[in-house]
Amino acid sequence: MPDLHGLPRVALAHLPTPLEDAPRLTAALGGPRILLKRDDLTGLALGGNKVRKLELLLADALAQGADTVLTTGAADSNHCRMTAAAAARLGLRCVLLLAAKHESPAVQGNLLLDRLFGAEIHFYSAQVPTGGDERLLELAEAIRSRGGKPYLFPAGGSNALGILGYTLMVEELMGQLAARDIAADYLVIASGTGGTHAGLLLGSALFRPGFTTLAINIMEADNRALEMRTRTVLAESAAFLGLPDNPDPLRFVLRADYVGEGYGILSSGCAEAIQLLARSEGVLLDPVYTGKAMAGLIDLIRTGEIGADKTVVFLHTGGAPALFTQATTVAGYI
Repeated sequence: MPDLHGLPRVALAHLPTPLEDAPRLTAALGGPRILLKRDDLTGLALGGNKVRKLELLLADALAQGADTVLTTGAADSNHCRMTAAAAARLGLRCVLLLAAKHESPAVQGNLLLDRLFGAEIHFYSAQVPTGGDERLLELAEAIRSRGGKPYLFPAGGSNALGILGYTLMVEELMGQLAARDIAADYLVIASGTGGTHAGLLLGSALFRPGFTTLAINIMEADNRALEMRTRTVLAESAAFLGLPDNPDPLRFVLRADYVGEGYGILSSGCAEAIQLLARSEGVLLDPVYTGKAMAGLIDLIRTGEIGADKTVVFLHTGGAPALFTQATTVAGYI
C-alpha cells in the first residue's frame, strides 16, 4: 500500500466533508436510502470537489518554486474558479485559458469569481476542441519570457497527482460509513474530465470498499472519449504510485444516458432533479454536473435498476454558481 498520506499537501479544504442522510428525498423516490457526501461544502470559494486535487497540485507547485499556476477549462469552469481562489490564498499568480462559445462571454457566475480572485484570463473558441492545447503552451512560454515560473495542469486537475485527492476520499468515506454502521451499495458521481472517477476507481482498488462507483457522463453522449480519458489518467496515477497499470478489482461503470442536448445544456430531467433536491432537502444542485448526475440517479431508481432496498451515496461536487449563469433557463422549469 503506497503512503498516500505522506504526499505533500497544502491545507485548502474543510475535511472531512459531511455525510448527510436525505430522508425526504428518499421518501419522495420510494427508496433506496440516499446519503449526500457534501463536497460542495469544502469551504474554498463557495466549495466544490476540485479543491481535493488542488491541495496536492499546489503543494507540488510550491515545492517546484512556481510563482504562477496555469490551467484551463470551460468559461464557467468550477475547477478554474477554485484554482484562482487557491492561488490567491497562497500568493501565486493565476492564468486561466477558458473555452468560450462567444468572443466576450458575460461576466457572471464562475467567470465573475475568476476575475474577483485576480486571475489573468484568456479565451479560445470552444468550437475548436484541440485549439486550447497549443495556446496553453504559448501562455506558459509567455509567462517564462516575462520572468515567471509557471506550473501547468490540465482541466479539472485531472492528472496522475491530482486525482489522488479522490483516492484519499474513498478512505474518508469508508471511515464515515463504518462509524455509522452503514453498508453502501453505490457511490453515484458526475464525470466530465474523468479525474474524479479515476481517483475513486484507484481508491476502490486500494481500499476495497463494498460499494460500486457509478459515474454519470455529463460531457458527451458517447462514452468512448471519456472512458479513454478516465482509464488513461488512472493508469498514469497507478504508475506514479508504483502500482500495476490496471489495478484489480476495478468495476468500470459509466452511463451516458443523461447528457441531454450536450454539456452545460439544461435538460428537463436535470431541472426536475435540481427542484426536487431543493424542495426536499434544501440543497442546491447545478445545471452542468450535479443536476444531471442526480437526474441519472432518479431515473435508475424509477426504472428499478437501483432497488429500493439499496443504500446510495451521492457525491455532491458543488457548482452552484452555474445556477445564476443559467438563471433564466432554470427559472423556466419552476
